[in-house]
Amino acid sequence: MDIFSLLVLLLSCRIQAVGAQMKLSPGTLTVLRGEEARLTCSTSNTHWTVMVWLLNGTAVLTISKEIGVLPSINPNVTAEKSSVSQGDSWVFVLKNTQRHNQGQVTCDLQGIDRKTASLFVQEKGSVRVIGEDKLAFKGQSVLFECQVAGWYPQPTLQWQVNDKKVSQSEYNISSEELGKSLFNVTSNLSFTAAKSSNVDCLASVSALPTPLKSSVRLTVVAEVVQEGYDCTVPVAVTASLSAVLILLLLCICTLLWYRQRTQAKLSPQETIRFDQSVSGRCLVAEATRGKVNLGYSSEGPTDAVYNELIMETRRQEDFVSFHKVPDVVSSSSQSLHSENQAQVCLEESSKNVRRITTV
Repeated sequence: MDIFSLLVLLLSCRIQAVGAQMKLSPGTLTVLRGEEARLTCSTSNTHWTVMVWLLNGTAVLTISKEIGVLPSINPNVTAEKSSVSQGDSWVFVLKNTQRHNQGQVTCDLQGIDRKTASLFVQEKGSVRVIGEDKLAFKGQSVLFECQVAGWYPQPTLQWQVNDKKVSQSEYNISSEELGKSLFNVTSNLSFTAAKSSNVDCLASVSALPTPLKSSVRLTVVAEVVQEGYDCTVPVAVTASLSAVLILLLLCICTLLWYRQRTQAKLSPQETIRFDQSVSGRCLVAEATRGKVNLGYSSEGPTDAVYNELIMETRRQEDFVSFHKVPDVVSSSSQSLHSENQAQVCLEESSKNVRRITTV
């Protein structure tokens, strides 16, 4: 019994030692379609002779410890010797990885041990926000649609507004699977426009280091015409301006009326000037023997003013009748025979007013 237990212990120790002599990394590898897949198989056992690489159970590459990489019928596979790990280490390279390469990758040390890793191949599609940049009024609800097509597996979709993630409760996602296990995803985002923003739709899979992004610009403007516009202030301003204009017009009319009335009345200075003018005419009449044109005036009031003044004087003065002999008669025998005219000047108090008669 003791001998049997000892044999089991020795066998398990040997298995652990052999397992520790071989390593395949990484244990899981995910790449995008068209990229290279690289796995490293290393061993500290110096007694190996042949290393065989299998892809989904099919040998695709053989490496000899003595010769190196042997020729392969598959042009997309090769191996490179690595000096990073201690012992013997080879890097298996699968070029232009395709979806059918996804599966198990095995490194088999003939007669010693074998290790297996998982290879996943993903596919990157396209992402696009439908429509161009948008213009919206503040407070208006805006809708954005994003289409993600040709991805494998189903991609993760995320919205961002001004580089901030939008909560998943604010948008919906619908997907469908096409032929060759490709997925299309559609998402709609709706929110209220508050300020101008950059709206981004992002799609990604685990093998993609940076998500693909499609962006549009939302420009938010304020309302130019508002409902219930208050016109109290414009009406008040208009009324005030109208009142000022009316008052100004009344002032102008009053000034013009007063000026016209003033011009219609004769001022005292004009009366004195008229008296002097009439007195001067009488003197001139005496000197010129009656040859004076009483309708002529070089300056002063008009004929209408003179007529009014004369009528006023007639009411105030007592004129001598035509049958009364004048106080002073200026005559000349020569002028009486030649022109038959005489001039009589009547002087009353301080006013020098004379009346001319024909004898």
